[in-house]
Parts: sequence; C-alpha cells; structure tokens
Amino acid sequence: MVTYSLCLGRMIILKKFINNINDIVPEMLEGITLANPATLERIDGFNIIIRKNKKNNKVALISGGGSGHEPAHAGYVGEGMLDAAVCGEIFTSPTPDQVISAIHAVGTKQGTLLIIKNYTGDVMNFEMAMEMAQSEGYTCDYVIVNDDLALENSTFTTGKRGIAGTIFVHKIAGAKAETGASLAEVKRVAEKVIANLGSYGISADACTVPANGKKSFILADNEVEIGLGIHGEPGVAKTTIKPVDEFVTDLYQKIKDHLKLTANDHVGVMINGLGGTPLMELSIVARKTLKLLAADQVTCEKTFVGNYMTALEMPGFSISILKLDQELTELLKAKAVTPGMVVV
Repeated sequence: MVTYSLCLGRMIILKKFINNINDIVPEMLEGITLANPATLERIDGFNIIIRKNKKNNKVALISGGGSGHEPAHAGYVGEGMLDAAVCGEIFTSPTPDQVISAIHAVGTKQGTLLIIKNYTGDVMNFEMAMEMAQSEGYTCDYVIVNDDLALENSTFTTGKRGIAGTIFVHKIAGAKAETGASLAEVKRVAEKVIANLGSYGISADACTVPANGKKSFILADNEVEIGLGIHGEPGVAKTTIKPVDEFVTDLYQKIKDHLKLTANDHVGVMINGLGGTPLMELSIVARKTLKLLAADQVTCEKTFVGNYMTALEMPGFSISILKLDQELTELLKAKAVTPGMVVV
C-alpha cells in the first residue's frame, strides 16, 4: 500500500506492505496465530494473544502495550514467558476492557501478574483493569518496568521509560512462574530484575507511523539521536555520526555507572534492534559491548542479539544490561519457547 503526506512543504511517499491502515493490528495478530497454531490463539473480538494450552497451576503473566514493537509483546507468549499479550493500536495503549479480557482468559487461582512498561496510558489502563478484576474476585498484582536511563520524563511518561529491558522481566518472571512459585514470589523476582537493569538507545533516523505518514523527528544526514524512545520520541541529544565503537563505549559507560558494575560481577546482555538495523550491525555492537565487559572483568552469562522490542522500521539499537545473582542467572537460562525468543 502506498500513502501520501505533506512533510516540510514537500510531498513524500510512504511505502508499507499492508492492506488497510485500520486492519494492521488484527491482520498482524491473525498472521501470528496462523503461523503458530499449536501454541497460540487469539481471543475473538479482541487484540489479545494467549497460550493455547493454558496452565492452571501457575501464576499467569500478562503484558502488552501499543503495537509497532514486534516481536513485543505477542511474540513472547508461550512456555517460560507470558500467558497473554494485550495489543493496542500502533503506539497506543490497549484499553482497560482489553486488559481485563486477558485476565479473564488466563487468570488462575494462583493469581495474575501484570508487567507494565512505564508509559502513562499503559500504567493507567492496566491498573484500572486490575482493579476491576480484583472487584470480581481475581487475585492480581503488577510491576512497572522503567529501564531506560536516557530520560527521567518524556511526553509519554512520568519517570523513566520502559524499553527493551522489559524482555528480561518477561523471561525471568516467566521462568519463576513456571516453577509454581506464588504470586508474591514471582513479583519479587520481577522487581529484582527491574532494580538491576539498565538500557540506553540510539537511532540514525525516526520511524513513520502509518496513520500519520510522517517521521516523528528530523535528523540531518550526518546526525544520530541519543536516548530516543520506542514510540519515536526524540532523545536527549543529537550528535554527528562516528564509529559505532565510540557510541557503544558511551552507552555502556552510562549503564555501567548506573548498575555500579565491578570486577567479578555477572550480567545478561541484550543488543536490541529497533526494526531497521541489520543483524550485521547489531553483531558489531555486541562485539564491542562484550569486549568492554571482558575488559572490566565482568562475566556475561547470556547474550541476546536481534530484534526484541522495535519501533516500526527505525534504524537504531539499544543496549540492555541486567546485573545477575545466582537466582536470576538460573531463571534467565531456564527453558522458554515463544515465537520471539527460544532458550533451551
């Protein structure tokens, strides 16, 4: 499909492989379920993906948010991670009725934990749904992920944003839930992850939301944006392009300082593409990040390199580092089988 919009006084052509702008999210979710028929299903009438073979003897985990971040969040529904993902329109929080429908679908007697990224709409709508479910007799609790070290506040948040480090929360809380742990224990582990997590991102260009047809910010040909958000929000600074090792060193130092990493610490690392960065370039980022950790005598227990939480077609990456203890290490390495992540 080709659409047109006026940007800075000139007509631009927006090329997207879609049918109709209004059908993007439901058709995407239909495609995900058709491609994974043995493990996933969609709730009729809602943009919600759930585990097909529901487990009733564990805490249920639900996450979600606006679409456009794929494979987040539907791609993390499955064994060892989420039981349901609630998908709003592109960069738009799902409504409370969608969230409570997910609780109805996968909630168990052991309880339900909502994993919420720190965006104002997500926090408000997920909390409202939780309160409604509690009034119906469901046992629910929540955690808020705020791993982005770039901005304390943005147009979308009060406090630090939740970005790709959220996937570590899905993975580790999901592994804990699979053991049959109580809701309080699953929440405790999720909060431990959040407290020991830091992320920082950079982009060479903005993304284009199909409904708007224009980029969310403008960069010169020789500029990059430091600390941008996953909804196309501008970051903390623009700077000229330079060798990626220099950018990685800067971002790593910010995360290292935040986590107070020292020799003999153990970490998990995620080098996350924002949708338009080739794996070749992400691997170069991983190379430098892992060399910096080794030089600091920090042991990396597990590295993830790929697209885990994107911003449509944005060319950029984020680095997430999770400081580990023995408990978190074991849970990080536990089995998970989902469309967006497999750990065996």
